Amino acid sequence: MKVLVTGAAGFINGYLIPELLAAGHEVVGVDDFSKYGPLTRSYDSDPGYRFVEGDAKDADLLRELAAGCDQVVAAAAMIGGISYFHQFAYDLLAENERILASTFDAAIDAHRAGTLERIVVVSSSMVYESAAVFPTPEGAQLTSPPPISTYGFQKLASEYFARGALEQYGLPYSIVRPFNCVGIGERRARRDADVMSGNVKLALSHVVPDLVLKALKGQDPLHILGDGSQVRHYTYGGDLAHGIRLVMEAPAMVNEDVNLSTATSTTVLELAELVWRAVHGPNRPFRYTSDPPFEHDVQRRVPDVRKALDVLGFEAATTLPAMLDEVVPWIRAEVEAGRL
Repeated sequence: MKVLVTGAAGFINGYLIPELLAAGHEVVGVDDFSKYGPLTRSYDSDPGYRFVEGDAKDADLLRELAAGCDQVVAAAAMIGGISYFHQFAYDLLAENERILASTFDAAIDAHRAGTLERIVVVSSSMVYESAAVFPTPEGAQLTSPPPISTYGFQKLASEYFARGALEQYGLPYSIVRPFNCVGIGERRARRDADVMSGNVKLALSHVVPDLVLKALKGQDPLHILGDGSQVRHYTYGGDLAHGIRLVMEAPAMVNEDVNLSTATSTTVLELAELVWRAVHGPNRPFRYTSDPPFEHDVQRRVPDVRKALDVLGFEAATTLPAMLDEVVPWIRAEVEAGRL
């Protein structure tokens, strides 16, 4: 299978592309390096991989790259942590809609030419931002109030792009919803504003690497947002990549959506203590303090993962301590190299 992946330099794609290559698929990646700046990857020289530096809003470029591909993974987007939702409330909506329109235009043309089989939309757990049913099953995004944040609303719109393209042009789709991806590769975004969390400047937009960085820089007590009771499902990037590949290979996932997540719930406070122990060991007393939460800090995000298991045989089995065994040394090396 030949696959076009937009946003190839992004966080999740740093796991997805090698997953696809290892399975024998050919990958064309496109990215303009607008988030982190130029990056190199270990698989850049893989004979099955071709990287093109370009803007995912360039529909003509995407048409050229999608020609002859079997699938398109629509992953390019402005994305960040909760502070992003406020800092870029308009851009998250407008920029991501432009990216999606170009991507779908290219995919529709390739499908009408008889080559492209389907588009895979990388959505988000944020489509369930206003959900009140837990665990939250697929379909709840259609029965819940709409997301409050512009980011969540735009991610829901990405799913309507898929439904509209199927209805009007017959373009098959699959929708994947990753939950709280954890892994290595995230760096300070070029557009990030300086935000202080206690005595440490936030350099990473997602909670796990942010807490690791603050602990490594000696913050004591550790600053968390809110009272720490927020519930999340922290899922390893390698597990998510495996789940996305299974979706792409499964005929049963054509015109379907699926939650991809660990089944394990963890509070932010539990996460903070796990990070503390991973950095400082068992003997240093764990202390924390609460900073005021952001408006869109959803208190509970718990997915129903039965569909992924029943249809794909997929389980995200990597534990949070095992994830930290990978993340902590990587961030420590980034700090020592002066990049964080």
